[in-house]
Amino acid sequence: MNNPFLRLYRSKIYTALMMLAILLCIGVVGYRLISGYSWVDALYMTVITVTTVGFAEVNPLDTTSKIFTIFLILTSVIIVGYAISIITEYILSKSNIEDIKQRKMQKKIDAMSNHIIICGFGRNGKQAAKKLLAYDKPFVIIERNKEIIEKFHEDDIPFVFGNANEDETLIEAGIKKASTLISALPNDADNLFVVLSARQINKKMHIISRASQETSYNKLKLAGANNVILPDRIGGDHMASLVVIPDLVEFIDNLGIVGERNINVEEVKVEQLYDTKEVKTIRELDLRKKTGCTVIGFKDENGEYLVNPEADTKLVSGSKIIVLGRPEQIEKLNSTYNIA
Repeated sequence: MNNPFLRLYRSKIYTALMMLAILLCIGVVGYRLISGYSWVDALYMTVITVTTVGFAEVNPLDTTSKIFTIFLILTSVIIVGYAISIITEYILSKSNIEDIKQRKMQKKIDAMSNHIIICGFGRNGKQAAKKLLAYDKPFVIIERNKEIIEKFHEDDIPFVFGNANEDETLIEAGIKKASTLISALPNDADNLFVVLSARQINKKMHIISRASQETSYNKLKLAGANNVILPDRIGGDHMASLVVIPDLVEFIDNLGIVGERNINVEEVKVEQLYDTKEVKTIRELDLRKKTGCTVIGFKDENGEYLVNPEADTKLVSGSKIIVLGRPEQIEKLNSTYNIA
């Protein structure tokens, strides 16, 4: 953890441990030289003196040895007391800082709306989070593995620790105000339970679920999932496509659909482009001239898709267009029309 307060406490702990080590070395060497003890007896005398356990001396001490022992006891009381106080303070402070960070994170989640909830931060969950980060979409991750949360907590990714099957955990993640839920748990039964719970709490949200078995597809649909993804099927189709139409698949892969921030394809609501009270066509919108982007797809208000729409296609309210362009052209589109 990179918290400056914890780093400070750690440095103090290292200092205290070093002081204890030096004290032990002084004690061993002192008894060896002053009292003539063997190395083992000198170590024994040093340990029982520093820890003040009260065992008997190896041999009766002379005056010089007694004076040295008094010095060792007084010094050890200070150093050991300092070490104990620092270690105790570190443990308590670490616990307090964790609580503060958790409350701060929960406050941030409570302020969110129209965000995405990702259940499970495994292989598929990480890919979903990576894509959402590329598009600057707000999201919350529900994960029950504390080690995973601690590993990625420094990336300022909002996590909720708990089981996504429990309604309380979903509510804590802000499901009542969320727009989408992605259930990426490895077990189909868990995904089914999450979908059922999520649909019961928020009937309007869009739910996407992962499925390992094809037999789970219809069950998840009936439970309320809008989309069900079969990663194994998609992976197999993709590999086969690389054999049948390799150049086309490679071109699609390079569009930035699964890439980093070099986005080449964007989906835009018509309402974001102009006032739909006066219906315009794709030609009248003239995105090619204004931004350099090309309209390659159209989704009407009923959800029907049209590939490579005609220039006379009317952009009615509730419809969307899919545009293709280089990253700088997509950026110009977003800035021109203030698309978040």
